[in-house]
Amino acid sequence: MADTAAMPADPTDDHAAALAAVRAQFAQSTDGVIEAIAKDHGLTPRQVADCLPAETGAAIPGRFFQTVMDDLTDWGRLMVLVHTPDLILECASEVPKGSEGHGFFNLGGGQPLGGHIRHHRCAAIRFLSRPFMGSASHAILFFNEDGGIMFKVFVGRDDNRQLKPDQVARFERLRDRLVAEAARDGAGPLGAEG
Repeated sequence: MADTAAMPADPTDDHAAALAAVRAQFAQSTDGVIEAIAKDHGLTPRQVADCLPAETGAAIPGRFFQTVMDDLTDWGRLMVLVHTPDLILECASEVPKGSEGHGFFNLGGGQPLGGHIRHHRCAAIRFLSRPFMGSASHAILFFNEDGGIMFKVFVGRDDNRQLKPDQVARFERLRDRLVAEAARDGAGPLGAEG
């Protein structure tokens, strides 16, 4: 008879346990930094986001990247955030018009926000509505092929730190329209397997 104590643990058991732990955490509260939760549980940020309850939002395929970016150009001042292990960079700015070129989605000048995005690596986009650090928030998260978050775009706040109602309405309309369009195309809202 084999000594089962010497057998290595099945990594799928660890993965399933990590997902279950994140779902249990989100059953108590959906607040928290997705990247930190992912690191704590050995998951990707996308795997963590896919554990959020359905009422917090929906994900669509990354092929809607340019549609989302084009829509954002006339929302007004938004908060764009990039979170890496070494940096959390926030930029309050209007989103400039972008165009494809040289393998990038290039953001035009004239705003504090500019740069070059490898848009072809965008695998999914999640519209997320949940409390964050105790305040209501609405954000659009762009996920790469590896399950990491490329960047996030948050609905802006006014001088009293209240969400801008016109941007909340734009967020909800865009989310609803693209989720319906993805469903018509057969993609439907994406989950852990999307």
